[in-house]
Amino acid sequence: MTQKKNLASLTVLTLLTLGTIAPLSAQKSFTVQKDITVAAGEVQDNVITFGGNVVVEGRVKESVVTFGGTILISGEVGDAVVGIGSRITLKPGAIVNGDVVSLGGILEKEPGCIIRGDTVYFKPSEIGGRLFKGGLFKGIFALPLPLIPIFFIIRLIGAFLMLLVTLVVAGLFPRQIVRASGEVRASFWPVFGTGLLAIVIFAGAVIFSALLCFVLIGIPILIALIWAGLAIKLFGRVVLFFFFGESLLKAFGAKNVSAIGASLTGLVLVSLIGFIPFFGFLFALVLNILGWGVVIRTKFGTKENWFRKK
Repeated sequence: MTQKKNLASLTVLTLLTLGTIAPLSAQKSFTVQKDITVAAGEVQDNVITFGGNVVVEGRVKESVVTFGGTILISGEVGDAVVGIGSRITLKPGAIVNGDVVSLGGILEKEPGCIIRGDTVYFKPSEIGGRLFKGGLFKGIFALPLPLIPIFFIIRLIGAFLMLLVTLVVAGLFPRQIVRASGEVRASFWPVFGTGLLAIVIFAGAVIFSALLCFVLIGIPILIALIWAGLAIKLFGRVVLFFFFGESLLKAFGAKNVSAIGASLTGLVLVSLIGFIPFFGFLFALVLNILGWGVVIRTKFGTKENWFRKK
């Protein structure tokens, strides 16, 4: 009987954790296919594709995100256009009200297109050439083995992966990121306390579900917890990137700060701080706690404070 009660409690906790993800998909309509065409007069909320081709002749309310493939825009995009290893073509009359980001791809802007946000463009030759052929990694691996700071290489790889995550999350959920960032500024210590408590409960749930794996029933619960924890960690980290990036840019006089621009600025700042011995570890620990707290309190940025009494 006791084991059944514990299992029921853990199941409820898992459902509550996963339930925080639901509002993101509930508030948005995603079109996720290989090849996507938004015809003239048609309206979509968000478009995302892996290795496919996107043609926008109508209007996309928020963002277009592709991994590989092509993006051809002659219509309007409300927020961001993000291409990772993609060919992006903006035709005459195309309007992008947010940022255009091309990482490791090709960006073609024809006369008459309008980009109201920032343009971030890294060519494949710039990424590969500078890092490997004549740049940083070549210099690192030319050193004697005992002198190679392994943690430095690991952090570089982690920073690159986080760059991809930041571009996608900031491109798809700009409003949620801005709302969640405001909660950090308005209620720092309550956010910190919520995050600390959430991590302790989550760690206990993971340990308990790992023990239940011996009777098989704990395996799906453990997998669900891992995915939920990963989603919370990544979204919370991007929120904090935006928080620090926006604060830094406004300190230098910037007035109109985009979600992608501020998030990328915060990513660079946080990554640099992370290289500092010991202090970087403490800083990352605080970021994890704050990230968990702000995601739980704002329900992935869909509410200002989930626990506030109406």
